[in-house]
Amino acid sequence: MVNSIPVITIDGPSGSGKGTLGHLLAHALAWHFLDSGAIYRALAFVALATNAPLDDEQALAILAENLDVTFKVAAAGQPPQTVINGIDATAEIRSEICGTTASKIAAFPAVRQALLERQRQFRQLPGLVTDGRDMGSVVFPDAPLKVFLSATVAERARRRYQQLKERGINVSLDALCIELAERDRRDEQREIAPLKPMPDAMIIDTTGLSIQEVLQKVEKRARELFS
Repeated sequence: MVNSIPVITIDGPSGSGKGTLGHLLAHALAWHFLDSGAIYRALAFVALATNAPLDDEQALAILAENLDVTFKVAAAGQPPQTVINGIDATAEIRSEICGTTASKIAAFPAVRQALLERQRQFRQLPGLVTDGRDMGSVVFPDAPLKVFLSATVAERARRRYQQLKERGINVSLDALCIELAERDRRDEQREIAPLKPMPDAMIIDTTGLSIQEVLQKVEKRARELFS
Protein backbone atom coordinates (compact mmCIF):
# COMPACT_ATOMS: atom_id res chain seq x y z
CA MET A 1 0.00 0.00 0.00
CA VAL A 2 2.88 2.37 0.73
CA ASN A 3 4.12 2.11 -2.84
CA SER A 4 0.74 3.40 -4.05
CA ILE A 5 1.33 6.75 -2.30
CA PRO A 6 2.40 9.31 -4.92
CA VAL A 7 5.92 10.72 -4.81
CA ILE A 8 7.48 13.53 -6.81
CA THR A 9 11.28 13.48 -6.81
CA ILE A 10 13.31 16.54 -7.74
CA ASP A 11 17.00 15.92 -8.42
CA GLY A 12 19.73 18.07 -9.87
CA PRO A 13 23.10 19.69 -9.23
CA SER A 14 23.75 22.32 -6.59
CA GLY A 15 22.15 25.66 -7.46
CA SER A 16 19.66 24.27 -9.96
CA GLY A 17 16.72 25.39 -7.81
CA LYS A 18 15.52 21.98 -6.64
CA GLY A 19 15.19 22.91 -2.97
CA THR A 20 13.11 26.02 -3.62
CA LEU A 21 10.98 24.20 -6.18
CA GLY A 22 10.49 21.32 -3.76
CA HIS A 23 8.96 23.24 -0.89
CA LEU A 24 6.92 25.50 -3.19
CA LEU A 25 5.47 22.45 -4.91
CA ALA A 26 4.77 20.70 -1.60
CA HIS A 27 2.93 23.81 -0.41
CA ALA A 28 0.93 24.09 -3.65
CA LEU A 29 -0.16 20.44 -3.49
CA ALA A 30 -0.49 20.35 0.33
CA TRP A 31 1.81 17.30 0.40
CA HIS A 32 4.58 16.26 2.76
CA PHE A 33 8.12 17.47 2.05
CA LEU A 34 11.50 15.80 2.50
CA ASP A 35 14.71 17.80 2.31
CA SER A 36 17.11 14.91 1.77
CA GLY A 37 20.17 17.12 2.07
CA ALA A 38 19.15 18.12 5.59
CA ILE A 39 18.78 14.51 6.77
CA TYR A 40 22.52 14.00 7.28
CA ARG A 41 22.82 17.39 8.97
CA ALA A 42 19.94 16.49 11.27
CA LEU A 43 21.68 13.26 12.23
CA ALA A 44 24.90 15.19 12.84
CA PHE A 45 22.99 17.62 15.07
CA VAL A 46 21.58 14.75 17.18
CA ALA A 47 24.94 12.98 17.35
CA LEU A 48 26.66 16.14 18.59
CA ALA A 49 23.87 16.96 21.05
CA THR A 50 24.00 13.47 22.59
CA ASN A 51 27.82 13.21 22.52
CA ALA A 52 27.58 10.09 20.36
CA PRO A 53 30.95 8.66 19.30
CA LEU A 54 31.45 9.91 15.77
CA ASP A 55 33.66 6.94 14.86
CA ASP A 56 31.12 4.29 15.95
CA GLU A 57 29.32 3.28 12.76
CA GLN A 58 26.74 1.03 14.45
CA ALA A 59 25.87 3.55 17.15
CA LEU A 60 25.34 6.22 14.50
CA ALA A 61 23.25 3.82 12.42
CA ILE A 62 20.95 3.23 15.41
CA LEU A 63 20.59 7.00 15.85
CA ALA A 64 19.73 7.24 12.15
CA GLU A 65 17.07 4.54 12.40
CA ASN A 66 15.35 6.45 15.19
CA LEU A 67 15.91 9.96 13.88
CA ASP A 68 12.91 12.11 14.84
CA VAL A 69 12.91 14.77 12.13
CA THR A 70 10.16 16.45 10.13
CA PHE A 71 10.08 19.27 7.60
CA LYS A 72 7.29 21.80 7.98
CA VAL A 73 6.30 23.94 5.00
CA ALA A 74 4.46 26.81 6.66
CA ALA A 75 3.91 29.20 3.75
CA ALA A 76 4.72 29.57 0.08
CA GLY A 77 8.06 31.25 -0.46
CA GLN A 78 9.25 30.53 3.07
CA PRO A 79 11.94 27.87 3.59
CA PRO A 80 10.71 24.79 5.47
CA GLN A 81 11.46 24.33 9.14
CA THR A 82 13.60 21.38 10.19
CA VAL A 83 12.09 20.06 13.41
CA ILE A 84 14.19 17.59 15.41
CA ASN A 85 12.72 15.98 18.51
CA GLY A 86 10.01 18.64 18.46
CA ILE A 87 12.49 21.54 18.36
CA ASP A 88 13.04 23.91 15.44
CA ALA A 89 16.66 23.28 14.50
CA THR A 90 16.57 24.93 11.06
CA ALA A 91 19.39 27.36 11.82
CA GLU A 92 21.44 24.97 13.96
CA ILE A 93 21.81 22.28 11.30
CA ARG A 94 23.31 24.84 8.91
CA SER A 95 26.24 25.50 11.22
CA GLU A 96 29.75 24.71 10.05
CA ILE A 97 30.21 21.97 12.64
CA CYS A 98 26.99 20.21 11.59
CA GLY A 99 28.08 20.35 7.97
CA THR A 100 31.53 18.96 8.73
CA THR A 101 30.12 16.22 10.96
CA ALA A 102 27.47 15.29 8.41
CA SER A 103 30.16 14.83 5.77
CA LYS A 104 32.11 12.51 8.06
CA ILE A 105 29.24 10.28 9.15
CA ALA A 106 27.88 10.04 5.62
CA ALA A 107 30.92 7.91 4.75
CA PHE A 108 29.63 4.99 6.86
CA PRO A 109 27.66 2.43 4.76
CA ALA A 110 25.47 1.41 7.72
CA VAL A 111 24.52 5.05 8.31
CA ARG A 112 23.67 5.56 4.64
CA GLN A 113 21.51 2.43 4.62
CA ALA A 114 19.69 3.47 7.80
CA LEU A 115 19.01 6.95 6.46
CA LEU A 116 17.85 5.48 3.15
CA GLU A 117 15.15 3.55 5.01
CA ARG A 118 14.38 6.58 7.19
CA GLN A 119 13.82 8.73 4.09
CA ARG A 120 11.40 6.18 2.67
CA GLN A 121 9.30 6.50 5.82
CA PHE A 122 8.40 10.03 4.72
CA ARG A 123 6.19 8.48 2.03
CA GLN A 124 2.80 9.24 3.58
CA LEU A 125 -0.61 10.30 2.31
CA PRO A 126 -1.63 12.42 0.54
CA GLY A 127 1.81 12.41 -1.14
CA LEU A 128 5.46 13.38 -0.86
CA VAL A 129 7.69 15.90 -2.62
CA THR A 130 11.39 15.33 -2.10
CA ASP A 131 14.56 16.93 -3.43
CA GLY A 132 18.15 15.75 -3.58
CA ARG A 133 20.65 14.11 -5.90
CA ASP A 134 19.51 10.48 -5.93
CA MET A 135 15.84 10.68 -4.98
CA GLY A 136 14.58 9.37 -8.32
CA SER A 137 17.43 6.96 -8.96
CA VAL A 138 17.94 5.34 -5.54
CA VAL A 139 15.51 6.40 -2.81
CA PHE A 140 12.23 6.40 -4.75
CA PRO A 141 12.95 4.72 -8.10
CA ASP A 142 9.24 3.93 -8.53
CA ALA A 143 8.13 7.57 -8.18
CA PRO A 144 5.45 8.33 -10.79
CA LEU A 145 6.92 11.78 -11.44
CA LYS A 146 10.65 12.32 -11.49
CA VAL A 147 12.00 15.81 -12.18
CA PHE A 148 15.61 16.62 -13.00
CA LEU A 149 16.64 20.27 -12.95
CA SER A 150 19.75 21.58 -14.64
CA ALA A 151 21.31 24.97 -15.36
CA THR A 152 24.64 26.21 -16.62
CA VAL A 153 27.47 26.50 -14.11
CA ALA A 154 27.56 30.25 -14.73
CA GLU A 155 23.86 30.61 -13.95
CA ARG A 156 24.06 28.49 -10.79
CA ALA A 157 27.13 30.39 -9.60
CA ARG A 158 25.32 33.69 -10.18
CA ARG A 159 22.37 32.52 -8.07
CA ARG A 160 24.64 31.37 -5.28
CA TYR A 161 26.59 34.62 -5.45
CA GLN A 162 23.38 36.62 -5.12
CA GLN A 163 22.23 34.56 -2.14
CA LEU A 164 25.50 35.03 -0.31
CA LYS A 165 25.62 38.72 -1.16
CA GLU A 166 22.14 39.19 0.35
CA ARG A 167 23.47 37.62 3.56
CA GLY A 168 26.37 40.05 3.62
CA ILE A 169 28.94 37.41 2.62
CA ASN A 170 31.59 38.48 0.13
CA VAL A 171 32.68 35.79 -2.31
CA SER A 172 34.29 35.60 -5.73
CA LEU A 173 31.97 34.72 -8.60
CA ASP A 174 34.84 33.03 -10.43
CA ALA A 175 35.65 30.95 -7.35
CA LEU A 176 32.01 29.85 -7.10
CA CYS A 177 32.07 28.75 -10.74
CA ILE A 178 35.15 26.62 -10.11
CA GLU A 179 33.66 25.17 -6.91
CA LEU A 180 30.37 24.22 -8.59
CA ALA A 181 32.11 22.66 -11.59
CA GLU A 182 34.26 20.55 -9.26
CA ARG A 183 31.23 19.49 -7.24
CA ASP A 184 29.42 18.49 -10.43
CA ARG A 185 32.38 16.36 -11.44
CA ARG A 186 32.44 14.57 -8.07
CA ASP A 187 28.67 14.01 -8.03
CA GLU A 188 28.56 12.70 -11.59
CA GLN A 189 31.57 10.39 -11.27
CA ARG A 190 31.04 8.88 -7.81
CA GLU A 191 30.57 5.12 -7.74
CA ILE A 192 27.53 5.12 -5.43
CA ALA A 193 24.39 6.87 -6.71
CA PRO A 194 26.01 9.20 -9.27
CA LEU A 195 24.08 12.32 -10.19
CA LYS A 196 22.21 11.65 -13.41
CA PRO A 197 18.66 11.99 -14.78
CA MET A 198 16.62 8.82 -15.01
CA PRO A 199 15.29 7.83 -18.46
CA ASP A 200 11.72 8.64 -17.40
CA ALA A 201 12.56 11.98 -15.77
CA MET A 202 11.04 15.32 -16.73
CA ILE A 203 14.20 17.31 -17.49
CA ILE A 204 14.06 21.10 -17.16
CA ASP A 205 16.92 23.48 -17.91
CA THR A 206 16.22 26.33 -15.47
CA THR A 207 18.76 28.70 -17.04
CA GLY A 208 16.91 31.93 -17.71
CA LEU A 209 13.70 30.72 -16.04
CA SER A 210 12.17 32.12 -12.88
CA ILE A 211 11.28 29.72 -10.07
CA GLN A 212 7.61 30.48 -10.71
CA GLU A 213 7.96 29.43 -14.34
CA VAL A 214 9.56 26.15 -13.30
CA LEU A 215 6.90 25.62 -10.63
CA GLN A 216 4.12 26.12 -13.18
CA LYS A 217 5.59 23.47 -15.48
CA VAL A 218 5.98 20.85 -12.75
CA GLU A 219 2.71 21.59 -10.96
CA LYS A 220 0.83 21.29 -14.26
CA ARG A 221 2.36 17.85 -14.87
CA ALA A 222 1.68 16.78 -11.28
CA ARG A 223 -1.98 17.74 -11.42
CA GLU A 224 -2.36 15.91 -14.72
CA LEU A 225 -0.91 12.75 -13.18
CA PHE A 226 -2.51 12.81 -9.75
CA SER A 227 -5.86 14.55 -10.20
